[in-house]
Amino acid sequence: MLSIGAFAQVGQVTHRMLRHWDQAGLLVPAHVEPTTGYRSYDPEQLDRLHRIVALRQLGFGIDEISALLEDGVDVAQLARMLGRRRHELEREHRIASERLADVERRLHLIEEEHAMPTVEIVTKSLPALRLAARTAVVRDQPEVAGVVGPAFDAVAAVIGHIPGALETPVASYSLDERGLHVIVGYAYDGEPRDGVEIVSLPAVEKAFCSTHLGEISGIASSWQALHTEVVARGAEPAGPCRELYLRADESGRSDEFVVELQQPVTPAG
Repeated sequence: MLSIGAFAQVGQVTHRMLRHWDQAGLLVPAHVEPTTGYRSYDPEQLDRLHRIVALRQLGFGIDEISALLEDGVDVAQLARMLGRRRHELEREHRIASERLADVERRLHLIEEEHAMPTVEIVTKSLPALRLAARTAVVRDQPEVAGVVGPAFDAVAAVIGHIPGALETPVASYSLDERGLHVIVGYAYDGEPRDGVEIVSLPAVEKAFCSTHLGEISGIASSWQALHTEVVARGAEPAGPCRELYLRADESGRSDEFVVELQQPVTPAG
């Protein structure tokens, strides 16, 4: 028999991990001293320990390892499990590569230009949204300011009496040959009502997001800075962008806006 210390040393694992696997029923000691609770292992259990360690290094969880060791998983099932793990690792590798590229880009900016990026970017997914909204098509960018505020007011006049209905104000923009399509509204799960349209925004797998603070008149500059970063990071815009209004002129001061800018992206090329 091997003490827990000797067994852990041979298997290159910690005592804590062995206790965790014991509690999970994955690797139960061959003997537990009734009075002291002292664990000891049979040398033949090293084979099982090595299998567990190998599967853990592949990224499998406790339940998956238990199924592989105990339930006689067949070749087809194992191939599916490994396929899922390959997909997860490819995604992790892609994220790590993007982060490494961003670190390199920032280092280059600091070393060559002695400057920091002008905007901070967060990468995340965006949820699907069902909006009670007003929509419009405008030809020129300056027209947008005259559309967004009144549209929010018009929607609020219809659903504002509903508790919680005005908690998520969102504007969405997309461009085609007709002009800039503007959707302005609030996340809403109620019945359709006269005076508003029900519009669905699809979920987005990946978006670059930044924050605009201050005067709403300066939001175009914030968007420009965000799109500059999109290009610098080897991506390109993909689909309608969104503005999530976290604070919007509640006190009557136009310099108090807090707006998250959300641009869906895909790899360039």
